[in-house]
Amino acid sequence: MPSTVPPTNLTNSPRLQSLERDGKLYVSLRDAIALAIENNLDIAYFRYNLPIAQADLLRTKAGGFANGVNTSIAQGTQGGFSSSGVGSGGGGGSTGATAAGAQGLVTSTLGNGAPISSFDPQLAVQALVDHTTLVQVNKSQTGVPILKQNTIEVASSYSQAFSLGTNFTITDFGERQTTNSIFNILSPQLTTNFNLTINQPLLQGFGLATNQRFMHIAKQNLQLTDLGFRAQVIATITQVENIYWDLVSAYQDAQIKERSLAYANETLSDDQKQLQLQNVPAMQVMKDEAAVATAEGDLTVAKATLRLNELLIKNALTKTIEDPALADMPVIPLDLIGSPDPKAGEPIDQLIIEAEKNRPDVAEDQIAMQIAQNNLKTIKNELLPRLSLYGQYIGVGIGGLMNPACASQIIDCSTTLPSDFAGAFQDTFNYSSPEYQVGFSLVVTLRNRVAKADQFRAVLDYRQKELSYEQQKKQILLDVRNAQYSLQQAQARVNAAQKARDLAQKTFDISKQEQNLGAMSAYDTLTSEQALAVAQSALVVAQTAFEKAKAYIDQATGFTLDRTDVSIDDAKSGVVTHMQP
Repeated sequence: MPSTVPPTNLTNSPRLQSLERDGKLYVSLRDAIALAIENNLDIAYFRYNLPIAQADLLRTKAGGFANGVNTSIAQGTQGGFSSSGVGSGGGGGSTGATAAGAQGLVTSTLGNGAPISSFDPQLAVQALVDHTTLVQVNKSQTGVPILKQNTIEVASSYSQAFSLGTNFTITDFGERQTTNSIFNILSPQLTTNFNLTINQPLLQGFGLATNQRFMHIAKQNLQLTDLGFRAQVIATITQVENIYWDLVSAYQDAQIKERSLAYANETLSDDQKQLQLQNVPAMQVMKDEAAVATAEGDLTVAKATLRLNELLIKNALTKTIEDPALADMPVIPLDLIGSPDPKAGEPIDQLIIEAEKNRPDVAEDQIAMQIAQNNLKTIKNELLPRLSLYGQYIGVGIGGLMNPACASQIIDCSTTLPSDFAGAFQDTFNYSSPEYQVGFSLVVTLRNRVAKADQFRAVLDYRQKELSYEQQKKQILLDVRNAQYSLQQAQARVNAAQKARDLAQKTFDISKQEQNLGAMSAYDTLTSEQALAVAQSALVVAQTAFEKAKAYIDQATGFTLDRTDVSIDDAKSGVVTHMQP
């Protein structure tokens, strides 16, 4: 019976509604990660690969070849994410024209070897009713000018193969035939036939390794799918973290621009009053107006950037945003600064060791090497001659009633055969007319160039995988070092931006005091405030880069799930239950 898959659920999880208050969506970083686990479509898409891998294993248990599972990582969540080379494979060659095989595809030698028969039993039944009328040229053979025969026939067979290469077939045949020929002693004549054939390959096609090779590949593909899902969750969480900190940056920048515009308006209002009292020149008011116009433009750009980042994070955390209320709903980030990352202070050697231990792509490469090694062993079996030993037993039983047309002739129509099918079937197995056969079959393909080429190519593919594996180890070292350098640089930029912001704040405070004492104009103070706003925005940008660098080093070392407290079981089910508040 066909299996069914539930329809795709495109309803956002209830967690999303619980975060809505007063027409706004209040989201912390942990809320964002939990929503991504429950709603992100990249994860939901990859989640189907898990039962696909199970289905692939099921077909290989029946002797079918492994279709394989696509475990490539989707980077479809739009936002500020950049892969930065994390998890990239080896090679690094230039792109260009590729010499392909049939239908433009380059096929692999993985799984090549002796043909595998189906391990699922097959039962076949055929039945027929036949009526034949033949005009006889010479009735001396049948005794009648027109021969008539009625035949009822039932044939059945049962066959099955096993993992050692053994296969057997049982066939059973039954026939009832009536005729008007006067020379047939029996009419109806009953015939039964039983045939058992067992075949065992001794060279090519022999052994568990050869006949279960697709099953082993499917089991390892199942492990690869689990690791690929883990890598997808890590990649999606990293993307969501980057999108969240971009939202925080846009949110804080919009607030800075609002405060700057408010101060510019306040300065303009004060100078306009002073102009009426002729205490300041008109040029200062014009400068104030220009400052207000600039601040308004900056705020407009900041708000547009904020709206875009709100849309991007809602796209990452939902299955659908077709609801206009949700599409236009403002998003308020609750975490403006991330928690300290324990990986920031670890030595580089320890980080590399953890990356080699924790990163899913490392385990994927190790399993790929195991698959390639096993393939080298099984593909050699195809080089052997096909030598099979077989045995066969055949039993026949005949019975029926005396032909009335024969009894009326002068010939002897007596018979000792059974008169019914039960007796005929019993004779099939009582060795009254047995046939035994034992033999062997040997087929040698001279030169065997196809198998030799496949085996040689499999070795070459394995050598390429060895190079890719070494390249991956080098890539891990580069990723971890690059992530540590990025984190150190981001920390240095934060420190510098904080000092610049503090100096700008002090400058503004002094300017404000001197303005109150009459030693400095309001426009000079406004200029100081503008410099302070620029320094504050630069600090926000630096802090955002620092938070992204922490997410990057966690991804490079495979520490993302541990730091964010994400359970793979929750990710597989699509419902977060284990994340601590």
